[in-house]
Amino acid sequence: MAILEALETTNNLFPLRRARTEELITRYPFAAQWLRLYRELLPVQERAFQATRADAPAPHDVSTYVAQRVMAEVVDITIRAGPLMLARGAGELFIMEDLNRVVEHWLRGQELSPVLTYLARASAGPVLEAMGPSAGLACAGPTDEGHCPRCGGSPQLAYFAVSGEALVTGPRYLVCSRCAHNWVYTRMVCAGCGETSTSRLPIYQEAERFPHVRVDGCESCHRYLLTIDLRKDGRAVPAVDELAAVPLDLYARDRGLTKIVANLMGN
Repeated sequence: MAILEALETTNNLFPLRRARTEELITRYPFAAQWLRLYRELLPVQERAFQATRADAPAPHDVSTYVAQRVMAEVVDITIRAGPLMLARGAGELFIMEDLNRVVEHWLRGQELSPVLTYLARASAGPVLEAMGPSAGLACAGPTDEGHCPRCGGSPQLAYFAVSGEALVTGPRYLVCSRCAHNWVYTRMVCAGCGETSTSRLPIYQEAERFPHVRVDGCESCHRYLLTIDLRKDGRAVPAVDELAAVPLDLYARDRGLTKIVANLMGN
């Protein structure tokens, strides 16, 4: 419920993300390494978000803005708090790569290495989130209903909202992996390929550990995403809970499924 209230008021989800991250670090020690890195990134991302809200770059200047004003701090945090391989890769690539080009490729949906994808997403994501509808002018992507209507990005995850009325089921939302925009999407339809046959849309859950999270798979495109059910845990913050659900990602992969988009930490 808190997530929806924030979206309807300030649109700044960073305080909720920070509080939920602290909570889940304790609850899920197997995900603590990734959650601790995310916790350290959040202040950098919130500053980028607030600075963009106050004085947004022109859409054609986003890559330069991100490369010059955000990425150095993201790299510094990653070197200090990230896993060894990610930290080493981030430091090396920061020196070697054309950072404007890296961000521009990410905005255009072009393929990058996992480390460069992480750097571009961690740095540019909060800027696009703060830009709101104008984020789409800085990006390129498909315009079908399985992609973000704002920027064309692919869905990172889904969540079921709380309707607020007894006996009324809340809508299903997809969350953009690029600009964090939320949009309504039909239930029991694959977000990857549009498959509608329920017999080809398996659902996997680990109810004891993750009562509010499930895997929504598809036997047609062999992809999946995680769905967060806010009706079962009103304190959940979808972007954070998705990062913590590492065992569900492993379970899905063991069944031959590939996530529509790997999350910020590459899972």
